[in-house]
Amino acid sequence: MNWWIRPVGGLDKLTERSARGLARRSSRRGWLKALGGALAGCAAMPLLPVARAQSQGGMTQGVPETGDPESCDYWRYCAIDGFLCSCCGGSPNSCPPGTEMSPITWIGTCQNPADGKSYVVSYNDCCGRTTCGQCLCQRNEGDRPIYRPQLSNDINWCLGTQSTIYHCSTARVIALGLE
Repeated sequence: MNWWIRPVGGLDKLTERSARGLARRSSRRGWLKALGGALAGCAAMPLLPVARAQSQGGMTQGVPETGDPESCDYWRYCAIDGFLCSCCGGSPNSCPPGTEMSPITWIGTCQNPADGKSYVVSYNDCCGRTTCGQCLCQRNEGDRPIYRPQLSNDINWCLGTQSTIYHCSTARVIALGLE
């Protein structure tokens, strides 16, 4: 018999006792149920919204601004898909009067040319009125398929609001990106 196959004695008996005790206290079905629940829970994690609207303003203090917020080339709009609220009576940070900001959002990371830093931008849809129809901007940098909803801009994000009618989209800076 080879030395690596030979039983170790006390460790072998302890392992056997532990395994038999575990087998007496639990069932295979119960263990499989727990494992299946854990796997289903892990698989559902990407479906949860990544960011929620904490405040109406976002991180506006200390972010140098450059460019025209009514232009699709504005630096914050690197991952936007929709009508710009800045053309519809609102601003990049706020919804126009008579609309409500959706509490869930998709996010993107955009580089600010004024300081060369990357910022995390929260794209919130404004809901409650018919589509604005002005300044359509479809910049899809970093857009992912719809099965990765937190990174997809092709969804009507007017969920959790009084009305699911889409009006326009905001681009709120919420954090400094990691370098």
